[in-house]
Amino acid sequence: MTTIRIHLPDDLDLSRLFGNYDQHLKMIERMLGVSIRARGRELQIKGQPVAAQTARSAVDEIGHRLRGEGRLTVPDVVLAVQQQGREAAAAGPPQGRGTERAASGRSTEGPVVPTKKLLLTPKTDAQRAYIDALKKNDIVIGIGPAGTGKTYLAMGMAVAALLNREVSRIVLTRPAVEAGEHLGFLPGDLYAKVNPFVRPLYDALYDMMEVEQANRLVERGEIEIVPLAYMRGRTLNDAFIILDEAQNTTAEQMKMFLTRMGFRSKVVVTGDVTQVDLPTERPSGLVEVQSILSEIPGIAFVYFTERDVVRHPLLQDIIRAYEQHESKRVKGKG
Repeated sequence: MTTIRIHLPDDLDLSRLFGNYDQHLKMIERMLGVSIRARGRELQIKGQPVAAQTARSAVDEIGHRLRGEGRLTVPDVVLAVQQQGREAAAAGPPQGRGTERAASGRSTEGPVVPTKKLLLTPKTDAQRAYIDALKKNDIVIGIGPAGTGKTYLAMGMAVAALLNREVSRIVLTRPAVEAGEHLGFLPGDLYAKVNPFVRPLYDALYDMMEVEQANRLVERGEIEIVPLAYMRGRTLNDAFIILDEAQNTTAEQMKMFLTRMGFRSKVVVTGDVTQVDLPTERPSGLVEVQSILSEIPGIAFVYFTERDVVRHPLLQDIIRAYEQHESKRVKGKG
């Protein structure tokens, strides 16, 4: 066991740094198996050397983020612990036993995406590469597991582009494919049946701007949220177009969608190729498009892994467990 003491600078708001009822400190304790005690502006961390050093680095990191953004959330804390844990594993065991030092922190942030309600900053290397690709390319295809921020960051870029009048409208679309259930058995008219499929896009949109403003833009047609089937036959000029859950498009639907792109438009495709809900005899358009378009300039592919998950820390373990299970299953068939 080792003990590390950290003196927190006077410019840090301790109530925000620690969280309500010290939830941020408790999250670090749970994830790393350490004990953290606060006395005034001094933190005392006890634990195994690597875990204690990782906790100290995580406190540095969340302190830096709090200074930069003026706010701190539990996902920020989780990401800081995960990132510092990876760096600690790469660097090896820390030198020495007990240490005492001031929290300093360092910048791991990338470009900032301003929306109406918040500033989005990438939290992983893949997210930084994703935002860079969105700025430099007309078509960007983001592939990776749920929770990595593919759709959320794309939505932020779309809202920022609309607010800056870089585009005149946003078009958000998803394929209406059932995940083990049948659409026809849902109650209501056609709108009621397809609304659950596009509801996650509304949820992300409301995070970016006030509900009233978002609804006004939807009513005026400046923001359009539609099922993919309604895209056929259209040409979308001066638009920021996002296709979500693209793993559930067929090859024909993917071609149809990509050819909707008009002048002064940007297209983003997101999906997870491990969660295809199509019948087994119908190949996923997202899987196929990687081999068809990978060599075309102006089209960028960005790949995410479980390390980029920005939801609950258990989600990484769940994704990893399913990957291992699938690998064993494939080997068993072989």
